[in-house]
Amino acid sequence: MATQKVDNIRVLVAKPGLDGHDRGAKVVARALRDSGMEVIYTGIRQTPQMIVEAAVQEDVDVVGLSILSGAHMELVPPIMEALKKQHAEDMIVLLGGIIPEEDRPQLTKMGVSGVFGPGTSTQDIAEFIRKEVHKRREKQQA
Repeated sequence: MATQKVDNIRVLVAKPGLDGHDRGAKVVARALRDSGMEVIYTGIRQTPQMIVEAAVQEDVDVVGLSILSGAHMELVPPIMEALKKQHAEDMIVLLGGIIPEEDRPQLTKMGVSGVFGPGTSTQDIAEFIRKEVHKRREKQQA
């Protein structure tokens, strides 16, 4: 599969909630950086408001959330609501972690663009981001 070229992709990787396990988030952040994206990693134990403020301040294209605690249905809604309040709902929101299949449709309805579970290739994540950013930028120019 050919890699689509999309310049200046900015990604915020965040660990919302009390989950302190950030190895996966760091691996994804490094892989995205190595693929040419600009990555901002906020660290662990971020509140939804802290994540949204950082995303808006950094003017990112993508907000990547890593949640392994099982609290995704409690943490994602306030993040999505805060993005709307900041008029930043055009940011692509991705979720990685242990996410049950039955929760995915509701997350999609909330506005999450992609959900990536354990074992997902970092190349697949980077390619997904490139395609989504390309689609959003084309839509904005139309």
